[in-house]
Amino acid sequence: MRQARVDEYAEFAVARAGHLYRSACLLTAGDTHLAEDLVQETLGRIYVRWGRVSRVDNPAGYAQTVLTRTFLAHQRRRSSTERATDTFPDRPADDGGHGDLSLRLTLLQALARLPAKDRAVVVLRYWEDRSVEQTADALNASSAAVRTRCTRALGRLRELLGEDLGEYAAP
Repeated sequence: MRQARVDEYAEFAVARAGHLYRSACLLTAGDTHLAEDLVQETLGRIYVRWGRVSRVDNPAGYAQTVLTRTFLAHQRRRSSTERATDTFPDRPADDGGHGDLSLRLTLLQALARLPAKDRAVVVLRYWEDRSVEQTADALNASSAAVRTRCTRALGRLRELLGEDLGEYAAP
């Protein structure tokens, strides 16, 4: 790859890595180590195809799609001996002024209880603020399937969290 393309890719990767990581943390329901791995794999895949990716209308959207598909592929091939847990080992006393920690942990725990594809739909639709059609493209699914998964996932989250999230927020 020519130096100009390498520099262009490096600038893109630096600018998008934080956002990709936050999305990956939501997709993995708070598993920061897996989130880092997913971001690394996503950026590696984009680097290999940077010549084509840099010419698309929305390289950031392309990166989010690659991240989501990488996550779903990982979920499909996860070893049967691995078991997810719904407990967090350590909770810091202070969240450093980044919002209500207990609310975030509660939401991550609830997201972790959703199936991988439902979680991906929730993250893309409500975290990434994508349309139904954009979400369908990212997941290689129909718009009807995305709407169905959205309804099912939000219903499950309401069961887990209750109708009003205000009870989780600090007074």
